[in-house]
Amino acid sequence: MQGPSHARDFTERDVAEHVASLPWRYAALEAVAGLDLPDCWIGAGFVRGPIWDHLHGYDAPTPLPDIDVVYFDPSDIRAERDEAYSRHLTEGGPKLPWPGTRWSVKNQARMHMKKGEAPYSSTKDALRHWLETPTAVALRLERNGGIGILAPFGTEDLTGLILRPTPYARAKAPEAYRKRIEEKGWLKRWPNVRVLMP
Repeated sequence: MQGPSHARDFTERDVAEHVASLPWRYAALEAVAGLDLPDCWIGAGFVRGPIWDHLHGYDAPTPLPDIDVVYFDPSDIRAERDEAYSRHLTEGGPKLPWPGTRWSVKNQARMHMKKGEAPYSSTKDALRHWLETPTAVALRLERNGGIGILAPFGTEDLTGLILRPTPYARAKAPEAYRKRIEEKGWLKRWPNVRVLMP
């Protein structure tokens, strides 16, 4: 991956390879692949953080409060199932670099109910209902050993340091988008990020 001045030259493949080159993140991808869940990925800050850290020239990685594991299985949407997978990763997954970081496993086949939306059709469809385009990027370890990437809005905003509302956020949740920016403190950690408001 090139340096910050070449951010716009980054491809989706560059994003995937950079994140997977970080040992504990690769170990996390391996652990999640071992669950063998359908349409399963790790997204959000797991991908966004190391890319924005790299583009800011930071050597120390930004701590993660959660590792967001998302999958899609309408055959069993019990929250207890997700809690069991989260415990499994906590107890048997790779050692995480920060105390307090937790695994968060969520079946996206039930996430529409929290928002009063129609059912989603896939994990990719669920990511379209997240609030920020650079957060709606996820990775997984493929069966052939490659790194798959899921990015319904592409990775241009992620690599261009742009915080943009998704179409869903603009139409249905502009206040939630603004509140997340304020609460997350992203601009303090990554001051070169440019925010676009809905």
